[in-house]
Amino acid sequence: MTRDYDDDAPRRIRDADDLVQARQRDADERIYVVTTNLVIDAQEKLARRRRLDRIWRAGWAVSWLSVLAAVIGTGIAALVIGDPARFVVGDLVCGSLLLLSVLALVGVRFAGRGLPTLQRLEAQLASVQESLWQQKVDRRPDLQDRRSLYREEVATAIEKYQVDSRKYRRIHNSLQSLIMIGSASTTTIAALDTGKELTWQSVTLTGISFAITVAAMFTGYYKFRERSYFLQQTADAIEQEANAVSLGIGPYSEYGEAREAEALKLFTQRVEDHRNEQRRRQQQLDQPADQAAPSSQPPAA
Repeated sequence: MTRDYDDDAPRRIRDADDLVQARQRDADERIYVVTTNLVIDAQEKLARRRRLDRIWRAGWAVSWLSVLAAVIGTGIAALVIGDPARFVVGDLVCGSLLLLSVLALVGVRFAGRGLPTLQRLEAQLASVQESLWQQKVDRRPDLQDRRSLYREEVATAIEKYQVDSRKYRRIHNSLQSLIMIGSASTTTIAALDTGKELTWQSVTLTGISFAITVAAMFTGYYKFRERSYFLQQTADAIEQEANAVSLGIGPYSEYGEAREAEALKLFTQRVEDHRNEQRRRQQQLDQPADQAAPSSQPPAA
């Protein structure tokens, strides 16, 4: 049987293969987008659950401490001083704290309705992240595309360092303020406490002294100020690299548009150096003070 040269079967087969591949890519893209949204949703739910759990634990702690302080204070006032009314102000403060903590617990209970437990959310996030990573492996781009994507992801790293830096700076400032205010309050109350008997001044003096000691211990152990300084320093360095590669200045001034791949390679290497340096500083800060210290110390406040 002779072949009909007007038969376009090969072309139609190629068109059909192209159509199938295009639909497959479109389906993979849709699945990737859906999985990414699932990861984002799981992260948001997990963050919300962790926040509610922290408030729940803090509410219970404040509730028990308020009741304990009220019982101990009233007992001391009744047994030692012989006048329970001497601790009426303390009872009012403890009652107010107890009421606020109970309201917080009720609010957390209502806000967490329908939200899975922390363990279940962590398992869901791990599952969808694993699925997303597998899809990324299947969609693995070439080296040039990965470097371009890395440059875009640098903004996320910069934001994370800045957020962590602001968090540690805020904690350090809060504890430092507590130390300063507590020291001044201790001196003032000590000057007012002229008697030897147990009064509300002496009780308050003891509480403030305890708070100052705890704040000083936390500040010295966790090194919030040093963490804030080094995180901000790394964020500034990476931001400088990102601006330099975008504007073609500094170490990237010799690379034109024709050599953008080389510029991205250098940019990737320099950013990784900054991030590795930050990780090294973080490890040194986590070690005991007598074993290691950061290579450079933040300037004195």
